[in-house]
Amino acid sequence: MSRHQKRITVPVSWPIAKKTHAWVAKSCPGPHCSEDSIPLLVVIRDMLKLVDNAREAKRILYEGKVLVDGKVQKDYKLPIGIFDVLAVPSNDQQYRMLKDEKGMFYLSTLEAGKVRKLARIENKTFLKGKKQQLNLSDGSNKLAEGDYRVGDSLVLSLPNKEIEDRIGFEIGNLAMVVGGKHSGQTGKIKEIITVKGSQQNRIIISGDEEFETIKDYVYMIGIDQPVIKLGAVR
Repeated sequence: MSRHQKRITVPVSWPIAKKTHAWVAKSCPGPHCSEDSIPLLVVIRDMLKLVDNAREAKRILYEGKVLVDGKVQKDYKLPIGIFDVLAVPSNDQQYRMLKDEKGMFYLSTLEAGKVRKLARIENKTFLKGKKQQLNLSDGSNKLAEGDYRVGDSLVLSLPNKEIEDRIGFEIGNLAMVVGGKHSGQTGKIKEIITVKGSQQNRIIISGDEEFETIKDYVYMIGIDQPVIKLGAVR
């Protein structure tokens, strides 16, 4: 597998110019797959425009000036995905990574102070001693007791990622779509259609309009109101 990435072949979710240069940083293996993430260097240079080039971006990272989910990150190839929180303490700024109606990543500006993070339960495993481990969408794992189901979202504190609340993958709860032609739309789950075989379960969501999507695109974000800010910075 190539360690390099041509700009012309980057995922459509990357909000960058594709013909200005031949090459761009490529995500390393990490908490998000390459198709659903964007390298940290590209985020701070092309999206936040904190620096003018890759050399400057690497320097501020090596100096520990950028935090991801509350922790200093120095790997410029670190994959940044949906709901990850970036902070630049020197500028007193915080941002959350989201996707817009075109399926492109954007950064929502957050107010200074305590910030929480959402992560979806992708899988559950049971360890020795019947301990329940929740495998989350941001690549982390949490040991937890109680009734948790795949598809639920956890509200996590930062930087320790302690579980503060659970948003159930249930009819009537508020969801956000992060893929497909309805990317960026929110609404309440009206129906969950279980499909037999290898096809994805389908979800009917009612918001400004009623539409159908697949389960993999759906993240629970609240009961009646979102627990996170969804506004964008352009």
